[in-house]
Amino acid sequence: MTDESSSTAVRPVLVVDFGAQYAQLIARRVREANVYSEIVPHTISAAEVAAKQPLAIVLSGGPSSVYAEDAPNFDSEIFSLGVPTFGICYGFQTMAVALGGEVARTGKREYGSTHVVLSDQASSSSILAEQPGNQIVWMSHGDSVAKAPEGFQVLASTDDTPVAAFANEERKLYGVQWHPEVLHSEHGQEVLAAFLHRAAGIPNDWNPGSIIEEQVARIREQIGGDEVICGLSGGVDSAVAAALVQRAVGEQLTCVFVDHGLLRKDERRQVEEDFVAATGVRLVTVDAREQFLGHLEGVTDPEEKRKIIGREFIRVFESTAARLVEESRTDDIPGEIKFLVQGTLYPDVVESGGGTGTANIKSHHNVGGLPEDMKFELVEPLRALFKDEVRAVGRELGVPEVIVSRQPFPGPGLGIRIIGAVNEERLAILREADAIAREELTAAGLDSEIWQCPVVLLADVRSVGVQGDGRTYGHPIVLRPVSSEDAMTADWSRIPYDVLAKISNRITNEVEEVNRVVLDVTSKPPGTIEWE
Repeated sequence: MTDESSSTAVRPVLVVDFGAQYAQLIARRVREANVYSEIVPHTISAAEVAAKQPLAIVLSGGPSSVYAEDAPNFDSEIFSLGVPTFGICYGFQTMAVALGGEVARTGKREYGSTHVVLSDQASSSSILAEQPGNQIVWMSHGDSVAKAPEGFQVLASTDDTPVAAFANEERKLYGVQWHPEVLHSEHGQEVLAAFLHRAAGIPNDWNPGSIIEEQVARIREQIGGDEVICGLSGGVDSAVAAALVQRAVGEQLTCVFVDHGLLRKDERRQVEEDFVAATGVRLVTVDAREQFLGHLEGVTDPEEKRKIIGREFIRVFESTAARLVEESRTDDIPGEIKFLVQGTLYPDVVESGGGTGTANIKSHHNVGGLPEDMKFELVEPLRALFKDEVRAVGRELGVPEVIVSRQPFPGPGLGIRIIGAVNEERLAILREADAIAREELTAAGLDSEIWQCPVVLLADVRSVGVQGDGRTYGHPIVLRPVSSEDAMTADWSRIPYDVLAKISNRITNEVEEVNRVVLDVTSKPPGTIEWE
């Protein structure tokens, strides 16, 4: 294991977020080039950047004009740190202004596919040397760089943008007006990879194997010889987190599965049989259905639901840890279990407003929903990873494919798929409808094509229907099939009509309280994947 100060696995490429809708996508594209990345807010100072010892910096796009009074501020001293830096769109313009160039309000806008022409100087640049002279890129800007800073070469232009890319090879400062992170830019990933590997000199050695090596070492250092428990839900995140910790500390780990009454049909049996059989991990199952449903009684606000569920998970883990210590107390066992493993992912942290300057979209139960008086020290080996990276790590660890490829299911379970108060009757309705939808999607061979398909019960909504020649007044069920790479952005999945018809017919025929099934065709953004 290399020292943290020199390991490419822990010295990040920083993606500075200027409020771009694509900041997370940039971070992913960096990782796809086998380089570790982190998102940081535009308010980060030069001293804070220096403390992170980044291998490179990428400045994201953003919706503002650099001339606007409320334009995102940025510490221009960062450009003097000697760190290779690449500006995209707004980040490109920010770099230009900070270093003495000019950005003009030309009144000419470029949105969508745009034809860019590379200059003769591009052939000797680190980022565009191997690119074709003419190419299609994706633009989204009104202002334009009118004059490059002194010492910079102009590398590209369009009909309306005289400076569409520039570079200062000596200072390792680069920028493009277009968005290389989007697939619509023909050679976008190649440009980004050229900056990372050729300009910044970063090796492409960040991969599942290096992630495992680093995290196992970190886990061992954090836990030492102490006992640790892991909140195991049966989903891929907690399963991979448990497998990592098991590799690091072996029998010091006990997994705890909480039956909170918000599970899908047969979920408890699958976890108890499939995961334990595959991993051999020590598993304790706790029946806490009355505890969770009692605290959720009458609660309709989704943020309150998440916080209650997060709090009660911790209360169960605390009582279970105390019981485990009491049952196995000897002179060799410590007086408490102070470590708790969670399968927290990077999207959970971002959506909960965790450290990137982003808005708190919703408090994930394992991030913003944790109680303030929690005494556990968290072990979160997946906190910096996206979902597809977690799956890759799981496969590298030998976690069975039936677990690794499982569609995501939220920790709060069906509690946040009931729009309204949660009770046993409503859970039973949703549980049956969800089971039918999953069964038919699997039968149609669509599991690998769909990222996730939340099934939502509109518990406080009733619709008039007709069944058996009689009037009904039942609940609507919403199908929310989505396709995504990492849950940061998503599009609704185009399910074949015959499959949708079969799901609808079965639900309305087999679930007595439901008389209508509807399809959610909203992308993310503007909607989130879950309704709550």
